[in-house]
Amino acid sequence: MAAPDSPTAPPIATLEAMFAANRAAGQKAVAPFVTAGDPDAATSVAVLEALDRAGASLCELGVPYSDPIADGPVIQASYTRALAAGITLEGVFGIAREAAGRVAMPILAMASYSLVFRRGIERFVADAVAAGLAGFVVPDLPVEESDDLDGACRSAGLALVRLVTPTTPPERAAAIAAKSTGFLYCVSVAGVTGARTELPAGLIDRVKWLRTQTDVPILVGFGISSPEQVKAVCQVADGAIVGSALVRLVAEQAAAGPAALAAAVERYVGGLVAARA
Repeated sequence: MAAPDSPTAPPIATLEAMFAANRAAGQKAVAPFVTAGDPDAATSVAVLEALDRAGASLCELGVPYSDPIADGPVIQASYTRALAAGITLEGVFGIAREAAGRVAMPILAMASYSLVFRRGIERFVADAVAAGLAGFVVPDLPVEESDDLDGACRSAGLALVRLVTPTTPPERAAAIAAKSTGFLYCVSVAGVTGARTELPAGLIDRVKWLRTQTDVPILVGFGISSPEQVKAVCQVADGAIVGSALVRLVAEQAAAGPAALAAAVERYVGGLVAARA
């Protein structure tokens, strides 16, 4: 595969290079989630830059949608705020494009498949490549119906990250894990997103089993908010995804202005990065 900075390198190469560097350094990934356009586009770019300065390994950029899938009240509220402020899909791609030119970490879009389908798979994928995205997380796309998007992503060199939940039957989980590219998203708990105080029982065994089903890195998300939780997850998985707690911080600090908000984000995520194994 071409080097990540080669003109011919596919977008997914930035993800692969990051995970390879982590393995060489004995480190795990910290993957924050933020909502595009909350509170506005310019601040979203500043937040992405703050995440990069803090040492985030990658970022999931949430695409606001009126009917969120598996998103708890904190992320739902952020989507509502962003949509009310006028964010559009073009605006999301614009945020990604501007940030991708300023940060080293890969950025993936987390989007409902309905948005992909409405725009058209080929156009959506082409727009993502042009915006500098490394791939997608599409939570509501069943593996049985994913061949078209999967093929387009593979042709364009984009990651298509799949999700496995605690209630996914083993046979289906194995099929999902085998198809995931970039990394596999292991959902820690059944239900919706939201910060929690403890890691669920059975998570370690589930991650260990998933390792036997795929060669891609496994990241754990849903309910992770503290350095202690990041440290615990990173003992068994390849990294931790932190969403609701960060989205709440953005909402709480938005009134302070972009500079103060970015500083708060950098401090918070820097603490998570320092805790990774």
